[in-house]
Amino acid sequence: MNKKTKTIVWVVIAILIIALLGILFSQVIAPKYKEVSDTVFYEKVMNTEAYEKVEIQVDGYNVEATFKISGNKYEYYKATGQSKYDPLNPDIQDWRNLGSKKCEVFFADPNAGSVWSTVISFGGIVLVAIVFWLIMRSAAGGGKVMNVGKTKAHVQSNLKVRFSDVAGAEEEKEELQEVVEFLKTPKKFSDLGARIPRGVLLVGPPGTGKTLFAKAVAGEAGVPFFSVSGSDFVEMYVGVGAARVRDLFDMAKKNQPCIIFVDEIDAVGRRRGAGLGGGHDEREQTLNQILVQMDGFETNEGIIVMAATNRADILDPALLRPGRFDRQINVNLPDVKGREQILKVHARNKPIAPDVNFKTVARITAGFSGADLANLLNEAAILAARANKKLIGNIELYDGINKVLMGPQKKSRVVTESDKRCTAYHEAGHAVLACLCKHCDPVHEVSIIPRGRAAGYTMTRPETDDNDVSYNKLVDNICMSLGGRVAEELVIKDVTTGASADIQHVSALARRMVTQWGMSDKLGLVAYDSDQPVFMGMEYEYGGGTRNGYSQKTAADIDDEVRRLISSAHERAVKLLTENRSILDNMSRVLVEKETIYTEEVGMLMEGKTYLEVIEFMDQQDESRRANPFKTATNPTSDHLAE
Repeated sequence: MNKKTKTIVWVVIAILIIALLGILFSQVIAPKYKEVSDTVFYEKVMNTEAYEKVEIQVDGYNVEATFKISGNKYEYYKATGQSKYDPLNPDIQDWRNLGSKKCEVFFADPNAGSVWSTVISFGGIVLVAIVFWLIMRSAAGGGKVMNVGKTKAHVQSNLKVRFSDVAGAEEEKEELQEVVEFLKTPKKFSDLGARIPRGVLLVGPPGTGKTLFAKAVAGEAGVPFFSVSGSDFVEMYVGVGAARVRDLFDMAKKNQPCIIFVDEIDAVGRRRGAGLGGGHDEREQTLNQILVQMDGFETNEGIIVMAATNRADILDPALLRPGRFDRQINVNLPDVKGREQILKVHARNKPIAPDVNFKTVARITAGFSGADLANLLNEAAILAARANKKLIGNIELYDGINKVLMGPQKKSRVVTESDKRCTAYHEAGHAVLACLCKHCDPVHEVSIIPRGRAAGYTMTRPETDDNDVSYNKLVDNICMSLGGRVAEELVIKDVTTGASADIQHVSALARRMVTQWGMSDKLGLVAYDSDQPVFMGMEYEYGGGTRNGYSQKTAADIDDEVRRLISSAHERAVKLLTENRSILDNMSRVLVEKETIYTEEVGMLMEGKTYLEVIEFMDQQDESRRANPFKTATNPTSDHLAE
């Protein structure tokens, strides 16, 4: 029920309540007439000398009299007889002549009562009908009883979004530019026998700008844009999803050329036959209707269907065949150049300090999506406003990166000295091994300030955006991740729960090396696990009800290989930290004193500088930074969280 309908309902209810209260009040304050015989009534009327005033109301054969005694004292009488009180009766004519003797006679219009009663009755019927209609309208879910099958698509015309508003994906723009040309000048392609694509599927991780791309295509082509979510089709009523699909395409046909955009299409486009049992599946009926509308008996030449999903692996094959979604465009995470462009787009309306270098920020934010970068700049702006600054500087940007990755700092958390020392050695163990292992990324920041759920963190910065990771780099990463637990074993002579995230990380990494990436000599180049989704119905139909395609002996061998990789890395970490114990001690002392160190301080410690020399250097840096607050920071943040 919309706001206007609610207002009408409340007005009608208020009128009915006021009318009811008026009737009840009139009944309460109405005088109580005492019924007397005709003779007594006539005698009282003729004896006007006993009263100050007498009013007689004659309404047909009903006669009532009000006698004013004195002040506010009244008597009310009503004659019980009817035959004597015909308006032409000579006695009543006598009453009229008594007007000069303090007696007034009022004769009611014989038609007045019937007219008013008719009006009141008709008004009551109208009010009841209005209330009933509004109740039915409300129950129908927004207006009309049969509107349940109407589409919930939002129609937008003259969108202002352009390709210039989408940065960091030049190849994707080129693919979509052809769709724009199809919509603008279809004759150019039809003359050469080219067919306009029926559908374009945008596939990519969350936050990469799939929805923004669809809007940019509609904005560049200047066509209407129908946007709907995959979950909007299916509701509790059988057949509603298919009906809404038909209504959506019927509406689009009236506005072609146009674009239909279905966000999160995996909500309705999942692979059919994936469930158990033979019951009716409303979602499958909706999917069938989408398939027919996109490429069935009817032709929709001027309609392009665009959809977005981050789970293309679970979509039905019939949805992905040519003639339906002809093109699949992978919208990947931006590279370093794309991240720089995205940062500049989102920084258009923000006051940025002159020393900020977005190329540097882009390099240290590997793995960030477009949404992450937008959130980074927003967090930096909030931090600058909190510090009463007029410009967003490097410090706010780097703190914003940490906040996006791990959450806000919790400096107010009470940390005991023993916990602080343990955390310092734990993080120093990570940092020292990251520097000693050849294939690890350079260390950017080490901190023992709690942030998010972590008591401390060690961050590394990749030099390049490599898609492929080598075996040696994975082994070094496992060794570095075990540095915190090994430092506790060597120094604290005990182990804590602080390494739980590290252990989960190395266990998952080692298992994928063995089962997916073929990095085990014992098991060979065989994939024992897969990223394919599990559909229970298809497992029972094609796989005999089993998920793993290997024997129990092979499973035991997999466990042995995973354990061997982790144990080997653990032994290596123990050896390296034992040989570099002095560096570990110095770094932990600096962390206890300063709480956070960066690339330059880590490099000095690895070169053999004492903790006193490093602390003195950091004090000088702090004084220099306070003297020149806009000086570019020498310690940018990292994009990779070690634990």
